[in-house]
Amino acid sequence: MRARTLHPGTASGELIRLTAPLSFWGGTDATGRIVDAHHPQCGAVLAGRILLMPSGRGSSSSSSVLAEQIRTHTAPAAIVLATPDPIIPLGALIAAELYNLCLPVVVAPYDDLPPHGRLQVHATSDDATITLI
Repeated sequence: MRARTLHPGTASGELIRLTAPLSFWGGTDATGRIVDAHHPQCGAVLAGRILLMPSGRGSSSSSSVLAEQIRTHTAPAAIVLATPDPIIPLGALIAAELYNLCLPVVVAPYDDLPPHGRLQVHATSDDATITLI
């Protein structure tokens, strides 16, 4: 499947599909677990997985939380959004600049991706692909 790159990188992992938007600030903890008590997937671990969600959910502070999770290796391996979001790729950009760690962020049709399985995300500045592996 083709996708649109918001931040380049390559990653693979087990897919986790969220049914609602998520804010990293207040929505996840330092281990990469969803702690927002109102989120449908509260308790799920995002660390090392390919995160698929409809969109991000606010706070500009989410970018710093995501950058810290990338630094500590507790972030998702890649993030696939159904709609573009400026905050999530900013966190990936910060981590790339400060820590030389890349987390791909792409936009792809939410409903066209499988509900589970292992995916590889390969994103360059020109294009991106998502492959079931």
